[in-house]
Amino acid sequence: MARIAGVELQDNWTVNYALTKIKGIGWSSSKKIVESLKFNPRLRVSELSGEEIANIAAKLEEYPTEGDLVRQVRTNITRLQTIGSYRGIRHGRGLPVRGQRTRSNARTKRGKRKTVGAFRKEMLSKMQRSKPEKETE
Repeated sequence: MARIAGVELQDNWTVNYALTKIKGIGWSSSKKIVESLKFNPRLRVSELSGEEIANIAAKLEEYPTEGDLVRQVRTNITRLQTIGSYRGIRHGRGLPVRGQRTRSNARTKRGKRKTVGAFRKEMLSKMQRSKPEKETE
């Protein structure tokens, strides 16, 4: 198993696929890296030499990956919140940021449904039955 940018890459994976397991590297970035280093796209991680792994690691230094990327995203979000922009407010409230509708969707962001409003007749009748009636003398 090769270890690149703090991520264990399994031997049976192709290099293209293995690089996508690193946070911040997608398919397009992975293909650019493999093409720039002139590797065979069907090359497996187990077939890489130590020098080739070092070349890949050096090429990955050009991209923000793993902890650096997480830190960069977090600072961008806090900047939006401190300047009080609309996007920053939405991040702070835990609502969708990019203009999605929230009236009928956004369940994962807004959480479980909570019924707001009047009681149903059934609930009202149950509450009335549970109250003891006053006796008149």
